[in-house]
Amino acid sequence: MNTSFTHQNTDLMPSRILHTMIRVNSLERSITFYRDALGMSEIRREDYPEGRFTLSFMGYSEDPRGSTIELTYNYDTVEFTHGSGFGHIAVAVSDIDATCERLSGMDVKIIRCPGPMAYTTTNGQRDVIAFICDPDGYQIELISTQKP
Repeated sequence: MNTSFTHQNTDLMPSRILHTMIRVNSLERSITFYRDALGMSEIRREDYPEGRFTLSFMGYSEDPRGSTIELTYNYDTVEFTHGSGFGHIAVAVSDIDATCERLSGMDVKIIRCPGPMAYTTTNGQRDVIAFICDPDGYQIELISTQKP
């Protein structure tokens, strides 16, 4: 990457993250998960019948400028793979233990129970995290907003 560029003209630079797109097998099942398990709202839905896909934008803010997760349902896709480059989605939670207990009661798959990260940053911080899976197997990291 050429690092000789200067950031003097900020009009030419991206200014915020709009959304992250993931493909889903069942749009309604995924909307239910992100709404009921993670407390998101469907900000908007866009149908493209000629393209044979529907998009649902899920997020925490009614502000149309807020970052969202774009759930993409392709009508004719039977199966897809996640690939090896995608890692996870991360969301903040205020009480990670109670959140995991609630999610467990909803039969959400918890793949890493709450606990401190294995490693400490150079500033000595170790976040308390947990990982869950959505209905399509995407990993979601829960990060506690309470610092240990």
